[in-house]
Amino acid sequence: MLVDLKLGKAYDGLLFLSDSTRHPQEIHSHHHHELELNVIVRGSITYVVDGRRFTFFPRTLLWLFPQQEHQLVDRSTDAQLYVAAFKPALVKRSCRSELNQGLKRNSVEQDGVLNTLLDPESFEFIRCIMDSLMLGSLDADILDKEAGFGPASDFRFEHRDPDALNTGLGYLLLMCWRSQLKGKATRDPVILHPVIRRALKRLSEDEKEGSLEELALACGASKSYLSRTFHKQIGVTLNRYRNSLRLSRFFQHYRESDCKTITEAVYAAGFGSYAQFYKVFAQAYGQGPRGALIGKMRSR
Repeated sequence: MLVDLKLGKAYDGLLFLSDSTRHPQEIHSHHHHELELNVIVRGSITYVVDGRRFTFFPRTLLWLFPQQEHQLVDRSTDAQLYVAAFKPALVKRSCRSELNQGLKRNSVEQDGVLNTLLDPESFEFIRCIMDSLMLGSLDADILDKEAGFGPASDFRFEHRDPDALNTGLGYLLLMCWRSQLKGKATRDPVILHPVIRRALKRLSEDEKEGSLEELALACGASKSYLSRTFHKQIGVTLNRYRNSLRLSRFFQHYRESDCKTITEAVYAAGFGSYAQFYKVFAQAYGQGPRGALIGKMRSR
C-alpha cells in the first residue's frame, strides 16, 4: 500500500521521535515515495520486509527505501526511535558524488533492511543533530501521534524554519550514510514460513479478521501450528499482534470515521467487547481510554 506522508512543498522531509508509551504507529504493510531512516534509541522494534522478520535494538540505524514494502509488526513497551523521511528531490540534490549514489536506489532486495549498529560516539552525534532539527517543529506529542500513525489522518507537518530544517535534513542524511558505509549489518533476518506470510497479509487486509479457526483454515494450517509458528517467527504471540492491529484500527476509526463514541469505534476495530479493549488499551498506555490520551486526539 502506497502511503502519502502529506509533506507540503516547503518541506524536503520530516523528522519526529516515536515513543510506544504514548501513541500507536502505522502497522499495516506500506511504502512511500520518501526514503525513510530510523534510529533506535531504546527498546526494540520488529519489521517484516519481503517475507523476512527483522528485529532491531538500541543504536541501530536502518533504512527503508521508497519501493520497500515494510510492516511494523511489534514494538517493545518502552520502544523509542527517531523517524526521518527524505523526499526524492532532497536525496538527488544531496547525493552527487559516487560515494553517496547508494542512497538513490529504490529498494535493496538482496540486503533486506539495510542497517548498521552505530558506535556510541556516532549515535550521540546523530542524536544531537536530530534533536536540534526538531527545535521549531510541532509539539513532540503531536508529531508522535500524527506523523507516526498513517495515511488516514488529516495531519500536515509544519516547522517554524523550513529552510533550516531542509538544510539540516540533507546534512543528517549524509552523516548517517557515512556511518552506514563504515558499519555492518547487525544480525541475520528470520525467513518467514509461507503460512505466516499469508497470516500477516490476511490480518492486515481484513478488518473483520474472523476466528483463529477461520484464520488457520485460510492459511492452510492447524490452529496450534499457526499460533506456535507465528510466535516463534514474529517474536510475539498471535493474540498480541491481533490486539495491536485492533488498537491501531480503533484510533483510525475514532479519529477519522463516522463513529461518534469510543464504544462504536471499539466494535468497528474488531474488539469482541469493551472490556477486552479496555484491557488492551491500559496495558499499552498505562491508563484507561477515557483519560487524557483520547481527549487530546479530538483537539488537534
